Formats: sequence, C-alpha cells, structure tokens
Amino acid sequence: MTLPIGVEGPVTAEVFVVARDGDHLVLTGPCGADPWLMETRAEHPLETVRRIVTGVLPDALLVHSTSWRFERGAVHLTFIAVIGAESIGDMERSSLEHVGLARGSAHAAPASIAWNQVLEHGLRHLAWLAREDETVGATLDSGWHDILGEYVPEPFRQLDDPKGTP
Repeated sequence: MTLPIGVEGPVTAEVFVVARDGDHLVLTGPCGADPWLMETRAEHPLETVRRIVTGVLPDALLVHSTSWRFERGAVHLTFIAVIGAESIGDMERSSLEHVGLARGSAHAAPASIAWNQVLEHGLRHLAWLAREDETVGATLDSGWHDILGEYVPEPFRQLDDPKGTP
C-alpha cells in the first residue's frame, strides 16, 4: 500500500457508527457504543473501512473520513459510518451529547483527546458536508439535516491568537 504521505508503522481506522433515532443521534455498531477499530494494511484505508463496514452493515448510507491523529505509536484515521435506524437491530446504542472539542495550540496537538471529542469533531465535519457537499446532502434525509444543524463547524481558533492560546 502506498499512501500519499510518508507513513511508516500501523495505521488504525476507528469507525463511529451513527444512526438517527427519531430526533436524536445514537452511537451504535458491532462494538456497541464504542468505536469500531480496524487495522489497515494492504489496501487504501478508505477501501478497507468501506469494505468492512458495508460487509457487516450492508445498508450503510455513507462512510466518510473526518480526521486523523497520532496516538500510541500509530496513525489513527477516524471515520463516521451513517446507518438508518432500521439497521440498528439489536446492536447496543447510546445517545450522543455535545462535548467541547480538544484544543491544542497553533503549533501543537492537544495534550489529550477523548473519543467523544473526536466524534464531536466528526459530526461537525459531517454537518458541514451535509450543507456543502451535494452527494452527502442528498444522501441524508431532512431529519438528519435538522439534527446536524445543531453541529456548527468552527474556525481554527488559534489563528485569532498569535500566541496560540486556546
């Protein structure tokens, strides 16, 4: 596998499976309400994630990469997989609450990043795509658009502060 950047060592995909249950979002999936972790090796990470997600959840509406970070000696690529409520079946689920984003400085990553902060960032990214990307916007129904309206992407705050203070 050749990535467009020079990455050596493990590349892990973490997938947050999200569904709309009425007027709120739930985190679900084969790992319940925990991120679904996959190691990528011989193919492009997006292809690995797409193949596994659609193999296990054939009715997945969309799979999209939302961020990356370096943690515990590996690059972690974050994906959101959107499924319909009817696809949840008997998988464990957990309601989602808004959380603050992890903040670093203009030249450094945050000291720590919790999984729910990664998911919050991913949902803000998905909300932006729902408004700006024709394919994503058309894939998600009006209920998704209503809920994602609560997720507002923010500019990079540290650019406002030359010292990079959050």
